[in-house]
Amino acid sequence: MSQVVNGTDVSPDHLKALYAPIDVELTQSEEILQRELRNEHAAVDEMVRYGCLLGGKRLRPALLLLTAKALGVITADHLTLAAVVEMIHTATLVHDDILDDAVLRRHMDTCNARWDNEASVLLGDYLFTHSFYLASTLDSTYACRTIGKATNVVCEGELRQIRSCNNFELGEEEYLEIIEAKTASLCACACRLGAYYADASTEYVEVFSEYGRNLGIAFQIIDDLLDVAGNESSVGKSLGTDLEKQKPTLPLLHVLSCLKGTERTEFVNALVEGSNGHEIMKSYLQRFQSRAYCLEKANVYASRAVSALADLSDNEATRILLQLPEFVIHRSH
Repeated sequence: MSQVVNGTDVSPDHLKALYAPIDVELTQSEEILQRELRNEHAAVDEMVRYGCLLGGKRLRPALLLLTAKALGVITADHLTLAAVVEMIHTATLVHDDILDDAVLRRHMDTCNARWDNEASVLLGDYLFTHSFYLASTLDSTYACRTIGKATNVVCEGELRQIRSCNNFELGEEEYLEIIEAKTASLCACACRLGAYYADASTEYVEVFSEYGRNLGIAFQIIDDLLDVAGNESSVGKSLGTDLEKQKPTLPLLHVLSCLKGTERTEFVNALVEGSNGHEIMKSYLQRFQSRAYCLEKANVYASRAVSALADLSDNEATRILLQLPEFVIHRSH
């Protein structure tokens, strides 16, 4: 079913259409993912196969494969690495759901809701370690080194975000640094791997990495906006967890920057005490046009992503990469 926002089709069917140039290869990487996420022990097998269902849009493997196709030919190494980056992404989701006490993802129970936190921690660890094993099966060590660095940055970003909870004085610049680390670094990594294993020049490896980084920042800004302004039935995951955990995301930071004196103090107290903070936040989003502010900021990074590919040769895969930022900005899930 089509869903149009600001002239952009943001439905799952449209995303599938955007992936059309890599449909065969995306299916092949999915087969690798599902084959790797099997285990001889029934209890472990159930968990790892269930975890495989939680990834959603398959954006990171799609970025890797589209980058490869934009530069030339998708190889067997690309297919393996597409499975690897999705495995890593899924591991981060499993751990994020524990940190957020989330109970819903992709309209399904989270692993911590279906089992418990202890099992979910170990499942995330299993996915992380298996992804590195799979990357190590390639002839070159470049993938392991690149993924190792990127996942380290992801964890660094998550740690910084946890330590920033309750910090209502956090600056917007630091917020952007945090989401660049925790989200954009893996998107950049996916594009970097796609380019490198397509034998691209060092210049093009950096160009595509920059594209992925900016796309990832735009994606996370929208994700943070959806957490406070989205519809849970549309988004398909637990919402409001950022406010409950008092994470200073961009919508909250903008609202706080607009509030003064007693009104600001009362709002902060409501957040800290957990007393109707979400409903108050929604009214402030409208009053201060915070949604528009976040969209404008996300558009800045989406435009930078498009600009990064400005000098690339025109082909089907490149055209899709240029369309993805618009989809990311206007998505509702």
